[in-house]
Amino acid sequence: MADSAPREAEAERREALDILDAKASRLVEQIKKSKHFIAFTGAGISTSAGIPDFRGPEGAWTLRAQGRQRTGKTTSTLQAIPTQTHMALVELQDRGILKYLVSQNCDGLHRKSGILPEKISELHGNSNREYCKDCGKEYLRDFRAVATYEKTVRDHRTGRKCAVCNGTLLDTIINFDLCLALGSSLTVPPACTIPETVGKKKRTKTNPAGGTLVICNLQSTPLDHLSESLRFWATTDDLMVRVMEKLDIPIPSFVLRRRLVMEVEMTAEERYQITARGVDVDGTPATFLQSVRMQGNRRVARTEPFTIPFRGELAAEGEVKVELEFMGHYGEPNLEIAMEYNGEEKLERMYLLEYDPSIGAWTVSRQDDGTLAGRGGTAETDEGMEDSLMISAEEAGVPSHIIASSAASEIIDLTSP
Repeated sequence: MADSAPREAEAERREALDILDAKASRLVEQIKKSKHFIAFTGAGISTSAGIPDFRGPEGAWTLRAQGRQRTGKTTSTLQAIPTQTHMALVELQDRGILKYLVSQNCDGLHRKSGILPEKISELHGNSNREYCKDCGKEYLRDFRAVATYEKTVRDHRTGRKCAVCNGTLLDTIINFDLCLALGSSLTVPPACTIPETVGKKKRTKTNPAGGTLVICNLQSTPLDHLSESLRFWATTDDLMVRVMEKLDIPIPSFVLRRRLVMEVEMTAEERYQITARGVDVDGTPATFLQSVRMQGNRRVARTEPFTIPFRGELAAEGEVKVELEFMGHYGEPNLEIAMEYNGEEKLERMYLLEYDPSIGAWTVSRQDDGTLAGRGGTAETDEGMEDSLMISAEEAGVPSHIIASSAASEIIDLTSP
């Protein structure tokens, strides 16, 4: 793909803000009329987060073609904050407006921002996700889970027990009537065939509107002729801020969400052990902890599974307290969790940990029904539970339920007329 970049990057174009605003109003009308609205995203939506694109003036492949090094400042994908575009797409998903997302990006920001796993196809993979070659089990990591490619580019071994996770495009997807392509050059097959299929979709009796392709990119694309009625020359943030304002939907701030399972069990008479493990919203094991400490116990668990054995006198106190140390990409402080325990043979609790990077504070919520808390659909708090608490570096607590749901997406054949 790098050899497809020209030595001289194509010039970027930006249209006047009044023109952008008028076009955004037309896009909003298309979104309101749409029944199967999808988005197609490329590297351009992450540039405002400090992650370089590929074919722009300072793009990775442009620099390689020109034989020069990058001089500007960039941000690690692990530390990057999802952009306004990322968060706008999350809110549209949560409200049931955006039905599906197809992305060429492997920076992990879509999943981190709150896009549900069943609502996205990551065509080029996710550098934070890996899977087991033998059983197919997936793992979400808070570090780059990529291979060294020492022997061959086809050697996907990461050095752990799982191979690199490559996202796959499903054979059957939502029947698109509107595709919004954001920040993509639309040049890499087979990914570019998705927006092209929508743009070429003809009007029929069952689908009188046909398909509508809307493109927002600073550089021209090979599919611009299919998007003549609504072609935006702007940054994706500039467009999505206007779209959300006209939809009267606020763009949420980014909150880092971690899901923690804590389990205490009796291993022998007067002997117990506590285990802490991370999971994603769909139950996928997620690695985001560096260490786990238990109050009153000198042992520190530094590798998965984070398990600490302890004796019965600690169990008799009515609760066990653990201190969690995170990877710290966003400056997350350590967090103390107090789990009630009265000597049962086995007890499991699930917690939703939410960290707001803008204020450097944690919020902790507990679930008693055994289901995973997650973003998507409508979040409701049980009236019988305490309100969730804001947790700083100095204090922590164990409050309420958060129950989330998301509407199932319609799956039909892409090749249908």
